[in-house]
Amino acid sequence: MEATVAERGQITLPKAVRDALGLTKGTQLKVELDGGRIILRKNVDDAISRARGRFKLPPGMTTDDVMRELRGRAPGDPVDA
Repeated sequence: MEATVAERGQITLPKAVRDALGLTKGTQLKVELDGGRIILRKNVDDAISRARGRFKLPPGMTTDDVMRELRGRAPGDPVDA
């Protein structure tokens, strides 16, 4: 795959790369130089990562309980009596 540097230094990543990494508009990438190579890394310090651990579960609830409320019963879940 190839990308061309535009007049203002911008490049367009091939769609296959964007799709494989889940890159969407506004996704931040870390840029590193390694000799003559440019390394782009997806920045995992995104909104979801920043929110991790900031929300408390209601007393007596597990994450499985919350997921069941959001998504419904999963195949193989025990049926409540």
